[in-house]
Amino acid sequence: MDGRLAEDVYAAADARLVEADARVAARYPGEPSGRQPVHTVYVPASQYRTRLVADWGKQAMRVFMEQGEALGLDEAVFERVRTKLLMEPIEDLRIDFEDGYGKPGDDVEDKDAVAAGRTLAVTGGTPFVGIRFKSFEQATRRRGIRTLDLFLSGLLESGALPAGFVVTLPKVTAVEQVAACAEVLGRLESAYGLREGELRFEVQIETSQSILGTDGTVAVARIIQAAAGRCTGLHYGTYDYSAGLGISAEYQSMDHPAADFAKQFMQVAAAGTGVRLSDGSTNKLPVGDQVLPAWQEHLRLVRRSLERGFYQGWDLHPHQLPTRFAATYAFFREGFPAASQRLKAYADRASSGILDEPATAQALATYLLRGLDCGALDESESPFDRATLDRYVRRVA
Repeated sequence: MDGRLAEDVYAAADARLVEADARVAARYPGEPSGRQPVHTVYVPASQYRTRLVADWGKQAMRVFMEQGEALGLDEAVFERVRTKLLMEPIEDLRIDFEDGYGKPGDDVEDKDAVAAGRTLAVTGGTPFVGIRFKSFEQATRRRGIRTLDLFLSGLLESGALPAGFVVTLPKVTAVEQVAACAEVLGRLESAYGLREGELRFEVQIETSQSILGTDGTVAVARIIQAAAGRCTGLHYGTYDYSAGLGISAEYQSMDHPAADFAKQFMQVAAAGTGVRLSDGSTNKLPVGDQVLPAWQEHLRLVRRSLERGFYQGWDLHPHQLPTRFAATYAFFREGFPAASQRLKAYADRASSGILDEPATAQALATYLLRGLDCGALDESESPFDRATLDRYVRRVA
């Protein structure tokens, strides 16, 4: 049966939208392939050493074996956390030359930058790694660029750029700083003989100006575009952002309404762009007689982030590792039976009592892949292999 519209109507619609089609395809490529770390561990550059990852793992294991039973974890989760602390206690390590490092003077920072690069070249040890340098604000811009340059000189003089290498740009107060950072990374690639686009960076969202511009536009969306394809993530900075809004120290937290407001903007701006999200940190450390109270708080906050679609966060102390992995593993294992059943019903076109759309099938497959990637689930438990799940993520199944 033929409709009444002639071919020129179809052709006119295609012609009118050709530029928009290209723009949408370029700006919204969808979920990137590959694993996302569940956390980023920040360590001051002055404390970075060859055995740091192993030492953090030992310290985390010790406190977990001593007090972990008090968390009341499921046996499977407990054992997975224990194995994780033994085999891969840190997924993403950020060697910090910013707030955690301070301002020891140019000569000291020069030496530390080269030394950190050389140490990383011979150490490795984490799937993801990089440095946080000082911001591109006027007062610290030259220092930040020099630190990154010297770090790369130490790293590349006898080694290659590690897989999963990423750098972190903090305290963005103007979108132009992001564009300048992208340009500097390009110049560093030329200087060190790296491939174009090999140096990528995360942007910390820790100022009001990185959410809302002075002209009333949503700055965080413009930040992603200004990065010219080099931005891999947006990381929420709990305490700088809260302090910048005038929230008193006692009430600064990851679950403050102001934090949720900023993170919702981040979420909307990043959706579909291939830029991943990370929540921030809690400063309530599980040490001394506060181990169990701080663990309970950390469990709650990590779980809250996961439920809201933030699958990564910051950890600042070895004792936070057990609850990071415990909360993450429990989240994926508890939801696994229902998610796999719903996706199987969708794949089989079977009636399940829930009418799922292709977008929901995509979300279910992404959830299962994340559970496999972080070690919460084993492929032998899943009715789908990774290749099949990936096809659903790409909406080609």
